[in-house]
Amino acid sequence: MRSRTSTWFECKIRYEKTMEDGSQKKVTELYVVDALSFTEAEASIIEEMSSYISGEFEVKDIKKAAYGEIFFSDSPSADRWYKTKLQFITIDDKTEKEKKSNVNYLVHGSTLPGAVKSIDEVMGGTMIDYVIASIAETQIMDVFEHNQMLKKPEVDDKPEYEQDGQKAEEALQ
Repeated sequence: MRSRTSTWFECKIRYEKTMEDGSQKKVTELYVVDALSFTEAEASIIEEMSSYISGEFEVKDIKKAAYGEIFFSDSPSADRWYKTKLQFITIDDKTEKEKKSNVNYLVHGSTLPGAVKSIDEVMGGTMIDYVIASIAETQIMDVFEHNQMLKKPEVDDKPEYEQDGQKAEEALQ
């Protein structure tokens, strides 16, 4: 189980899907992408979906997700996504009253009890008291993380301070 904090966008894609009986049907599916802006989210979902969809598709909607962190499951059977609201319980020092703060997460799992187990696994390592206020299965098909960070530098990539094969220091001499 791993978690990732980022800016997430929910993207709806509409395309013609081939059904199991061979017929074509227009469907709208929901995906989540990691991006810094709406423009980057649109470019990212188009790039990701181009390899999965043959034919035309349309980005119908993009909205910023209500969660900032996603818990990814390591289980190969995890094929569902659950929106979860956790309440963190703290004690106000001045009034000595209990205070609850709501935080939303997206959790990857194969079943509802499996998603709850994943939450407990991640949150069990923290010192914060929490309550699972709500958990619900979503229509999200998949989550695409930003792949720019995964890019390996190529052999030809040179640092910015190099000019025409010489280091900037040597160029000044």
